[in-house]
Parts: sequence; structure tokens; C-alpha cells
Amino acid sequence: MTIQLHDTRQGKKVPFEPMQEGKVTMYLCGPTVYNYAHIGNARPAVVFDLLARVLRRRYDLTFARNFTDVDDKINAAAIETGKPIDEITAKYMAAYNEDMAALGVLPPDVEPRATQHIDDMVAMIQSLVDAGHAYEAEGHVLFDVDSYPEYGALSKRDLREMIAGARVEVAPYKKAAHDFVLWKPSTPELPGWESPWGVGRPGWHIECSAMAARHLGDTIDIHAGGQDLVFPHHENELAQSRCAHGGADFARYWVHNGFLSMDHEKMSKSLGNVVLVHDLIKTVPGEVVRMALLSAHYRQPLDWSEETIRSSKRMLDRLYGAVRGIDVSDELRAAAQPPAVLVAALEDDINTPRAMAEFFALAKELNKATDAAEKEQLAGAMYAAGDLMGLLQSDPDEWFAGHVDGELSADDIEALIEKRNAARKEKDFATADGVRDQLAAAGIKIEDGPGGTTWRRDG
Repeated sequence: MTIQLHDTRQGKKVPFEPMQEGKVTMYLCGPTVYNYAHIGNARPAVVFDLLARVLRRRYDLTFARNFTDVDDKINAAAIETGKPIDEITAKYMAAYNEDMAALGVLPPDVEPRATQHIDDMVAMIQSLVDAGHAYEAEGHVLFDVDSYPEYGALSKRDLREMIAGARVEVAPYKKAAHDFVLWKPSTPELPGWESPWGVGRPGWHIECSAMAARHLGDTIDIHAGGQDLVFPHHENELAQSRCAHGGADFARYWVHNGFLSMDHEKMSKSLGNVVLVHDLIKTVPGEVVRMALLSAHYRQPLDWSEETIRSSKRMLDRLYGAVRGIDVSDELRAAAQPPAVLVAALEDDINTPRAMAEFFALAKELNKATDAAEKEQLAGAMYAAGDLMGLLQSDPDEWFAGHVDGELSADDIEALIEKRNAARKEKDFATADGVRDQLAAAGIKIEDGPGGTTWRRDG
């Protein structure tokens, strides 16, 4: 079966066929590093980490995810904090990678930084000027949108409608309001580089085009990102890249994830409902956050709430509960494969809801199994599915022992269970029931079985 992806430009799900047999290139727009990443930033990182994992089963993938480390928001943060720009960007690049790693996001193959590719940007801008697709005006270089008749093909909207619905800078040096900046002048207090048009810095859109071309070639297989980037960022990338490369297509497939809201409201600083991953993972396991971000189909809106977190924790408890207490040999685990139906779901436009359904069907089958060899085989398949999806990455006993501030520690729980078992042995059922009630009130579910008493935190 061929991998299927929803291509934004075509507006439908289509078979994926790489440009070069056996090899795939993919570019994901990464963060602008002036603050910690919020949960909305984490959705594309997690979704396209999963796509990368799926692609690597079939292809030799080169996956690039950039850092935008020159930007007016970074400049504003430097002025506000009084800290050097390099110090700010270094701090938040490190924090981003640490926070995404906590969500099970694997490092990309290439992680370019905008400031390391200024020469590539200048060269691309010069080629656009030489080809008549860009012009200089008052120290700025701007892309001439009217020189590219196919502008709007990605977002499939009329140019006038797109401009009316976007924040377009109206400036006297522009030929037209919709022309966008490729290069702009810098004053002494701002970062700047020498160029044919004076000391300045690049516009946002040219950064990704230049970095993608440098590391992946003029034409890439997959360009990924959030739905909010379709216009103007990706539309502008597409236009300038095609014009700079003699009409060669920039990306063969455009894949975008849907929006994330907070308790059915748009996430915004003004509403005070921005959730930073850096803060969230202090109290919520990163794997729970990953499960939550994968719970809805990636192209659909996802509402983030306390119930989203609780539900995801319960789902992971079910998966960990199924494999708990089953020893899987290193040899079997290395050879195990995820169920074909689960892989097929992920290869069908990253259909995580269907893949999760298959995951839980496997857990149900494991819970019903009685033969030790069969249970080991099924548990191996569950771990293989987890490795593909970035889940089940903890030891089951450690997973259920995990707690946050204010919760009973694992030692506390074990001591209470020991007290309950001693009371039951002495037929002091009132004390035993009281301990059970105490544990239940603390969100601890206990189960008595032939092998003794096990416990887990019940969401």
C-alpha cells in the first residue's frame, strides 16, 4: 500500500511518491526563538515527528527543522530584557530541544539556523533581482508579487481576499501593498550583515527558502507546518523559491496540521491562556502531552483542556497496564513489529485515531491472553507500536509510580498496601477497607491478583 498524504495545494489526499526512489526530503518550519514554545508550537513538532518515523520505515529520510534566530520579536526581547540577542536565542533553542525531547520528539537530521545562512539568503535575493522578480527600494529589497502569476495557488484564495485578511505592511517604497520584504536595512543597535543593498537583515520568508535549498535541494518532497503558515509564509516561500530556481517546483507535497484552541477559545497572550510546554511538563508527563496531541487527526482542530490531559493519562494507563508484569526478551523486542493494521492507519494520512483504536485492540487481546508465550509476543508487538508512535517509552512500574507534588509517593502507596494486606491477613476488614478508600481518594486504583496487589494512578 502506498503512503497517502493530504496535499494542501491539491486540496485532497493523494498517494505519496518521492522524487527520488528510496529517498525523501522533508522540511518543517521550526520556532522563532525568543520565548519558550507553547502547546500550539508543539503540535507540528509532534505530528511531523510521527510522520518522519513512518517515512523512515520505507525510505532514507532527510528531515530538516529550522530555527529562526533573527527576527524583530527577538530584537524586541533583547531590548526588553537588556540581554544580548545571541544569549536569548541560545537559551530558547536549547529549551525548545529539551522540551520537545520530553514529548518524545526525535532530533531532526538537519537543524539549520537562519543566522548561519545569511550568504545563502543574499545569493537567493540577488538571483530574484537579476531575474526581475524583486526590486530595491530605500534600502529594502522586495519580491514583486505581480511578476509571479501563480501567486495564491497554495492557499487557493484570490489575491485581494488574501491581502485583506492578512497583516500587510503598507509602505511608500513598495510598488504594491502585497509585495513582501526579502531584505531590510538595520540600524546600529540591530543585527545586520553586509549585502549589495547595504547593512541589513533578511525578511522571514526568505530564510526558510534559502535553508531548505541549501540542505535539501531546489525541490523538496514534503514541506510541513501549521495551518496558520499557509498564508502568507508558505505562499511567499513557494513564490520566491520557484522564481529563484527557474520555475522548478519548491515542494511536491504541502502538509499542514490544524489549529489548537484552549477550552474552545483561541490561544492568545491577551486572553492569558497560553500554555508553555516548559511549564506543563513540570506537572504532566511528556508522554501524556504527546498522547493528547496525537488524539485527534492532525488536520482537525484540537481543543486543549484539563480533560484532554486526564483522558490521555487514562489512555496511557490502559496501555501500560496491559504490558505491566510481562517480561519481553531483548531479542524478541528487537525483532517485534507493530501490527500491520496500525501501520496502515498511520500511512493513511497519519490517521492517529484509527491507529490508537488498533493499539487498544492489541492491548485488549493481550489482557485476554493466558499463554505466557503468546503474552510475550503480544507485548512485544505493543512495544513495537509504541516505538513507532513515540509511546510506551517508560518502564511500566515506573510509569505507575510517577507522581507530582501533592500526590502520594510510590513508597507511601506501597506502605499503605502493605498495611492493608496485613489487616486482611488479620481479618481486620474495616482497616483494610479504610486503606482502600484512602488510596481511592488519592486517585490510586489497586487490583488484587494471583501475583499480589498491583496499583496505578487512575488519571
